[in-house]
Amino acid sequence: MEQQQLPEALRQRYGDSDQPANIIWSDALALLLDHRSVRSYRAEALPDGTLETLIAAAQSASTSSNLQTWSVVAIKDQGRKDRLSQLAGDQEHVRTCPLFLVWLADLSRLARVASQEQLPHDGIDYTEMFILAVVDAALAAQNAAIAAEALGLGTVYIGGIRNQPLAVVAELQLPARIFPVFGMCIGWPDPANPAAIKPRLPQQAIVHHETYNPDAEAAAVGRYNETMATFYEQQGMRVAGNWAQHSSRRVAGPQSLTGRHTIRETLEQLGFELR
Repeated sequence: MEQQQLPEALRQRYGDSDQPANIIWSDALALLLDHRSVRSYRAEALPDGTLETLIAAAQSASTSSNLQTWSVVAIKDQGRKDRLSQLAGDQEHVRTCPLFLVWLADLSRLARVASQEQLPHDGIDYTEMFILAVVDAALAAQNAAIAAEALGLGTVYIGGIRNQPLAVVAELQLPARIFPVFGMCIGWPDPANPAAIKPRLPQQAIVHHETYNPDAEAAAVGRYNETMATFYEQQGMRVAGNWAQHSSRRVAGPQSLTGRHTIRETLEQLGFELR
């Protein structure tokens, strides 16, 4: 992306009324601003070395105390993608992407390492360690996503992998103390079905200076509702209500969590004591 294209990238990311006034341009920023969720892929295999490249990028992400409490399962087998698609809400792009990654919060490796060294590892059973592992997995996955986009590939995260986590655990033969955090589709974007850049909230709703102060939030969300209404219309998307109403429905109660309201109980079954 050339420097003169940056204003257009900002317009797509923030809409017409909330573009930041002061942006320091770089090639890396241009790549980040161009991110979009790709759900339609060409029927074309990925080049040899793609997976290894993405994992090298993932392993270059920050990790707390160098514990590296994440793992990933790479899936190309069509039958397994079909089954995971069903478990994740019957999402077609899970079936059609050439590479599907399931990112894991993995405390089992630390437990094995400590046991092999005949050292105690009771700290693994505390909630802090589970949070650490989820953060590690997310940071690693985002590095991989950026690397994929730098190669011209498209990605989309699949939170639906948490809809039926016990079935996913069985499908992937995961041992105790591992939780599938999300999936990720990777493939060549289909030019016949291009993905759009989805606008984000104005920075005034997100950034707080020195202390948390939501005074500017209501006005910023109001402008964002208008921005998203324009986006939905441009994309031909039929979304009931504005962004605030749509998002509120997503958190209305356990029935809106698509089966994920039982995750705490599931974690206990998977060996996470969460003390």
